[in-house]
Amino acid sequence: MQAWLCENPIGIDAVTWQEMPTPEPAEGQVRIAIKAASLNFPDILIVQNKYQHKPALPFVPGSEYAGVIEALGAGVTHLKVGQNVACLSGTGGFGTHTLAPAAMCMPLPAGFPHVDAAAFIMIYATSHHALVDRAALKAGETVLILGAAGGVGTSAIQIAKAMGAMVIAAASSDDKCALCKSIGADETINYSTEDLRERIKALTGGKGPDVIYDPVGGAYTEPAFRSIAWRGRYLVVGFAAGPIPALPFNLMLLKGASVVGVFWGDFAKKEPKANAAMMGELATWYAQGKIKPVIDRTMPMAQLKEAYAHMSSRAVMGKLVIVNLSDARRCGSHGGYSGPSRLDPPDCPDVGQIILKFPLQGLKKPQKPLSLALAASEC
Repeated sequence: MQAWLCENPIGIDAVTWQEMPTPEPAEGQVRIAIKAASLNFPDILIVQNKYQHKPALPFVPGSEYAGVIEALGAGVTHLKVGQNVACLSGTGGFGTHTLAPAAMCMPLPAGFPHVDAAAFIMIYATSHHALVDRAALKAGETVLILGAAGGVGTSAIQIAKAMGAMVIAAASSDDKCALCKSIGADETINYSTEDLRERIKALTGGKGPDVIYDPVGGAYTEPAFRSIAWRGRYLVVGFAAGPIPALPFNLMLLKGASVVGVFWGDFAKKEPKANAAMMGELATWYAQGKIKPVIDRTMPMAQLKEAYAHMSSRAVMGKLVIVNLSDARRCGSHGGYSGPSRLDPPDCPDVGQIILKFPLQGLKKPQKPLSLALAASEC
């Protein structure tokens, strides 16, 4: 096998493509031939030693991927060789093969593209946990989404619309705003050219958004929070802009508002039953065409460093996916988004019917079947 190996976490330039022995799975593991792997913000941080999870050296980065099971470890009975799966294991995805915990593998039905599957788990689980669980979003409420053209941002737009909310998408260019409109946003704000507070005030009639979804942080956090509605919920999702902002506590008091942390990785570990139910709902929404990953482009695995550079440039709209084979099953566009103006149902009619064959971690006995339910994941 071959993989991108990080022996010194000082940045992507220190990661090298190396020939490695093809490993055999231990008990509870499977070996996966990787067809596609998505590039997420934690993948940038982890090779810089800036992510909260610091794997032992050396390691292969790549948190989220999809492929075909090649070998089973002892005790693995719910999966089979030749089965298509997706996995979010934190590392291992940027190579030709990897070992993954069997409990973290999500079986894929026929017709679920590897590219969609590699771009699905992290962004939709994060946004569903944020909007449905942490914010308790209600139909008719207004959601402001910062960084709305990125991976989690586009997933948040789709989930908020599926819940009946009014969505204001904020992004840094007209092209990104146009993408947001094409996947369902009601209004957009280009915060590179427009005053964020004034535009929010105009779009909400002075009331402000009920929920703010913020995966960006940085300079936009305080003006956004100052615009929040009474009893608003501010979702702290991430800090893609770099600096971690500080808010004056009197703002929460004056607004009667809440600042709510969103950490889906620990939610999945600590509340596996709720996480399984969430993944089941997401699978149903995918089958119904309510949600579908926006793919900025696919790039060959050999161009991983160019992919990192493209993502770091803030030019990515949706998800950037790395593929191993030229004939890997694909979706989305290449070299920029040019997809549909609505979410067409996927060519995957049985996706909502796929049922896990093994009990979910944390459950004493199986609940009613859940479509594409994950046992546990970490981000």
